[in-house]
Amino acid sequence: MAELSLTGLRVVRAVVDTGSFTAAADALGYTQSAVSRQVAAMEAAAGAPLFVRGARGVTPSPAGMVLARRAATVLSEIDAVGADLAGLTDHVTGRVSIAAFPSAAAVLVPRTLARLRDDHPALIVEFGEASSPTQLRQLRAHRIDVAVIGVGADLPGYAFDGLRRDLLLDGGLLLAVPANHRFAGRGTIPVTELRDEPWIVGKGLRDDPQFGAWPTLDHPRIAYAAREWPTRLGLVATGLGIAVLPEVAAAAIPAGVRTVRVDDPAWLGRAMVAVTARDRSPEVTATVEALRQEAAQLRATP
Repeated sequence: MAELSLTGLRVVRAVVDTGSFTAAADALGYTQSAVSRQVAAMEAAAGAPLFVRGARGVTPSPAGMVLARRAATVLSEIDAVGADLAGLTDHVTGRVSIAAFPSAAAVLVPRTLARLRDDHPALIVEFGEASSPTQLRQLRAHRIDVAVIGVGADLPGYAFDGLRRDLLLDGGLLLAVPANHRFAGRGTIPVTELRDEPWIVGKGLRDDPQFGAWPTLDHPRIAYAAREWPTRLGLVATGLGIAVLPEVAAAAIPAGVRTVRVDDPAWLGRAMVAVTARDRSPEVTATVEALRQEAAQLRATP
């Protein structure tokens, strides 16, 4: 078994996962001939065919299944060694706690957590969801280290005395509409067309800011109110109304929902900011920087 190699194990695993040599080559960044050579070398080392070739691709033989299963364990351990070694030279260690309001938690924060895992493997990150007022109370009570909140002219004014803020995203409110709605497929609609629409709005604690109807709309017709975003978007998907959606959460909309922009000169916009204590530890600094980097990628995504 001395001929077994890590590269060969990765190739065998990729072929099993993708079902073809071509797809495995694309996934690994290899040429197809390089994948074929690695498979041939691993078959020679194993003393048995690893794959059965067919018209629709390849399937693993019994020997291939055994090797692929063991390869998953070996490669996981090798990757863990790399992470552990990276952690020895990374000065960002310890623990950090981050919270965000639910729509920021849908897309921005998961991407940030993944970035922190890759860039700072020794850092332990705790995460929770809470409204903006609750987060600020938790921050001042030292229960969290980083608060991701929304600010804007149509939201409550918050006191930031003794705290530090970093802008992550500004602008973005969209409309979530059913896929078969008359607005779907239109890039932008004037705010005047919203007057007679039924609205799906947020429902929560009294002091929590909620996503209601469009901010400048007078006397909107409320069809349903629900606390959780998946419920609200589920109501939209079934054609029961439309809803306001933060742009940062647009990547997480379910099937059956489309987003459109609103042309409304009277609306001054919102922003998403990261709030921390004025003096930041290396862990908090790294977390805010990861938030900023992921927010920039979201902003650049069409």
